[in-house]
Amino acid sequence: MATEALASGELTRRDLARRYTKIHRNVYVLRGTVLSPRDRAVAAWLWSNRTATVSGLSAAALLGSKWVPQNAPTELVRAQHGSPAGIRIHKDVLADDEVQVLGGIPCTTAPRTVFDIGRRLPLDEAVIRVDALLNATAIGIAAAEKVAAKYPGARNIRQLRQVLDLADAGAESPQETRVRLVLIRGGLPRPETQIPIRNAAGRIVRRIDMGWENWKVGVEYEGEQHWTNAGHYADDIDRLEYLASLGWTIVRVSAVHLAYDQPGIVNRARAALLAAGWCAEG
Repeated sequence: MATEALASGELTRRDLARRYTKIHRNVYVLRGTVLSPRDRAVAAWLWSNRTATVSGLSAAALLGSKWVPQNAPTELVRAQHGSPAGIRIHKDVLADDEVQVLGGIPCTTAPRTVFDIGRRLPLDEAVIRVDALLNATAIGIAAAEKVAAKYPGARNIRQLRQVLDLADAGAESPQETRVRLVLIRGGLPRPETQIPIRNAAGRIVRRIDMGWENWKVGVEYEGEQHWTNAGHYADDIDRLEYLASLGWTIVRVSAVHLAYDQPGIVNRARAALLAAGWCAEG
């Protein structure tokens, strides 16, 4: 905090004016600094004079989630409600076992953070962010369900239950979550995630993003680097040939498919499952 740095002699007022940019009252950063969601969470906590608890997506950032939107407002739980632009204040009551301290900063625990995110964001966005937090923290759905059970009348609790039903810690990117939701909503069996492929010695040599091991049908989301990077592209060829040698059929999905042809994704996956022996109900 600026007042502390000035009082200790670490900075002079001239240094502060010339080299730093004010982001909140009494909180400054070096000019040109690009703040991550975690940085902004720390800055907002300092703005609160160290009296708030970091929550929501900001808590997810502190807990190690990789997929927190850069433009999301910083979220704090604090008794006083007023806040500057970029900080969102919640006046929740937090149980003692719903708060932990990370690097000296109080923040909601991973289960409580799932509880908050799952109720506050639109459904698909909530599933994406909960997937990322589950992946980063390795907590189980049961831990979040335990928090939800304490607040049966909480706002948007029905959506939270939907989120918990759809969430999967195996998703390693927002796009993988989106693909999984497309498959589920398309009437296909719920896919397993991060399916391990083992060699003759039992060592895991590959993983498939998602799919159905019983029928050896996999679905993989392939970002732009798979199509534009020669090294990635060559590895893809080797990987697909290896999986084909083991009897796997892989349905490949790109950003274009996800944006403009979701029915096509479902149809290709359904055709692969039917060819592998799956019998669709009805």
